[in-house]
Amino acid sequence: MIRCPWLDISKPDYVRYHDEEWGVPVHDDRVLFEFLLLESAQAGLSWYTVLRKRAGYRAAFAGFDHVAVARFTPLDVDRLLLDPGIIRHRRKIEAAIVNARAFLAVQASHGSFDAYLWNFVDGRPIMHDIKSLSEYPITIPQSEALAKDLKQRGFAFLGATTCYALMQAVGMVNDHSLDCFRRHEIP
Repeated sequence: MIRCPWLDISKPDYVRYHDEEWGVPVHDDRVLFEFLLLESAQAGLSWYTVLRKRAGYRAAFAGFDHVAVARFTPLDVDRLLLDPGIIRHRRKIEAAIVNARAFLAVQASHGSFDAYLWNFVDGRPIMHDIKSLSEYPITIPQSEALAKDLKQRGFAFLGATTCYALMQAVGMVNDHSLDCFRRHEIP
């Protein structure tokens, strides 16, 4: 079975993520918040590092309930800095809380985060014709526009590269390579 060239097939959990989640369109605000939080935590690290800590993040961040996370206090930040189940980086933890609050504001102004986010791709996934690892872009104009808009709305730790990774993860961009079996299975 042929998969994307970036995937390390020696890691079963990574293969499962690629085969079942990566690039599948997401329209559920809770799942979108999960990926927003995880991609922000990933900045400067490998996605696999974050993927291995996903369960820890779920436990530490109230099951990715953005309403609950928005209520976190400096005491919660101190608690999370001691949690070995997550990446213990103060600014990333604080960004998760700031982002939860900004997420709520986007929901209030757009009806849902989903409606806001998918507007950056006109409501349908962008399809790239990728044949090799060297052809994967690190940003696209839409991720640059998203990062700029998120920053203006008060979001943190979400630059254009991180936003592009988010867009790939939640299916706004289908970057499965042309020969990957998942490319044409995803709606």
